[in-house]
Amino acid sequence: MLTYENCTLCPRQCGVNRAAGQLGFCRMPAEPLLGRAMLHHGEEPPISAERGTGAVFFSGCTLRCSFCQNAEISADGRGVAVTAERLREIFESLIAQGAQTLDLVTPTHFLPSVLPALTPKLPVPVVYNCGGYERVETLRELEDLVDVYLPDMKYADNKLAAELSCAPDYFETAAAAIREMYRQTGGAVIENGVLRRGVLIRHLLLPGHLENTLRVIEWVAEAFPKKDVLFSLMSQYTPMGNQKPPLNRRISEAEYDGALSWMELCGLQNGFTQEFSSATTELLPEFNFDGIL
Repeated sequence: MLTYENCTLCPRQCGVNRAAGQLGFCRMPAEPLLGRAMLHHGEEPPISAERGTGAVFFSGCTLRCSFCQNAEISADGRGVAVTAERLREIFESLIAQGAQTLDLVTPTHFLPSVLPALTPKLPVPVVYNCGGYERVETLRELEDLVDVYLPDMKYADNKLAAELSCAPDYFETAAAAIREMYRQTGGAVIENGVLRRGVLIRHLLLPGHLENTLRVIEWVAEAFPKKDVLFSLMSQYTPMGNQKPPLNRRISEAEYDGALSWMELCGLQNGFTQEFSSATTELLPEFNFDGIL
């Protein structure tokens, strides 16, 4: 049973009693905080589909990425508290607006409240959108409630993960988590342009760190049947805040072309790539609590 008391929801396993007001690594209380709920057309094509995904942005995070584009809610904790009952109402409202999937963005640290809101089963695929840094034991509680997993595989280099996301055990932790996700869903199933079941792994190429990306691509190609798991190579990195070199620039065309060539050589053709125009902040949502209040 997942609980806020003696919290071990994420790999940090802080053990704090959030129900009594104690704060762990995520610095979140024992009730969901939301930044926005909206029809979102900027997710991967089979998740947004034609009418959009019902994206619910949870505040807080179990990672601390220095380059996060959602730092306003992930790091600063900006959000509105809701009950599990209100969360269910938000889910149903997004579906009534036409959402073809329900996209839960970084929900891990609020799962004791999220799971009741997912019951009874919703009529659209539920997407678990996360940074990949998850506990296998926690993920097992999601079986039959989550249809699609949308994890990042940010790093194959743990030294880089420690430096940029405060997660020195990132690779082995995310690798085990994504294997568990695949065990639950099996191969990807797309019907009428909508991802009904499966795992879609995303990776953001960081400037100056092409080697990390090549190793991530190798791992995905070796870990799963190539036809079963979708892979998205993202070029959208945009410097946020006062970044030091090389993170103070966007990726180069040569870096992205190198990653694309390695994808092809490794046989990863079942997935998505991005245009260079994706490297912009124009499509980032405004966290103004729309859809929540």
